[in-house]
Amino acid sequence: MNGKVSDVIEQPGAPTRIRGSEFSYSPEDFNLVRQTLYRISGIRLAETKDAMVYSRLVRRIRALRHKSFSDYLSYLKRTPAEQQHFINALTTNLTSFFREPHHFSMLANHLAVSPQVKTIWCAASSSGEEPYSIAMTVAEHFGHFDVPVKIIASDIDSNMLEKARAGIYPEQITRQLSPERCKHFLHRGKKHQAGSVRIVPELRKMVEFRHINLTEPRWPLPRQIDVIFCRNVMIYFDKQTQLRLLEKMVSFMPAQGLYFAGHSENFSMAPHLVRPVGNTTYQPAKGKSYG
Repeated sequence: MNGKVSDVIEQPGAPTRIRGSEFSYSPEDFNLVRQTLYRISGIRLAETKDAMVYSRLVRRIRALRHKSFSDYLSYLKRTPAEQQHFINALTTNLTSFFREPHHFSMLANHLAVSPQVKTIWCAASSSGEEPYSIAMTVAEHFGHFDVPVKIIASDIDSNMLEKARAGIYPEQITRQLSPERCKHFLHRGKKHQAGSVRIVPELRKMVEFRHINLTEPRWPLPRQIDVIFCRNVMIYFDKQTQLRLLEKMVSFMPAQGLYFAGHSENFSMAPHLVRPVGNTTYQPAKGKSYG
């Protein structure tokens, strides 16, 4: 979470106010934020996230010199270009290198027995740790960077995509990687960049970053995707949207494709779409190619 809000004060019939804040913040404001975010991104905010919404949006309100939340929301309604800033402020990005490592072991095994794999899509790249972990796994399998596998990474947050493309991280991330991986895949910063590391250019070139809103009708993707990482994303959508997105993703996959879900995501309610083949890992349910 960006920022921290310790107290929310509510009085019957009065606007909600964050202790020590300069902006009034009514339940109507919060509900309009929830409705707007759901409409443009499909993300459903819990009713308990009112303090988070304030802490995330207040910086944008200050930057635009609006006088209130209602002024900002009116501006948002009449200014389509503001929608991306709104989304960037409210989306949560929590990731690390080789998070849920069993998925990367399974990907390596899949590559070993499936030479037909040509395209991998990371559907929520955040700041880049996940797609670069995928790229490391692919490079290690082939033993070099010039691989016959295309890796596409997408996110709804344009700020995160810029950070991911740059591939620059605090030096502490080396604790998440083995010394061998650090040696092969990272450059340590020097002089004014001391204390940071950067993904080597050969690995960065393996990943193509694209801006994709999963709720949009068309995705700029190849016709077939052999492996999809869509982890800890579906939890932000309601069940209806989850099923619609899963069905659409599976439509890109061949029968032998792999779909990696997050540790808190389960698709037992969709046996007509996917079948489990491992820990939070699925394949298309039908015995034929889709799409």
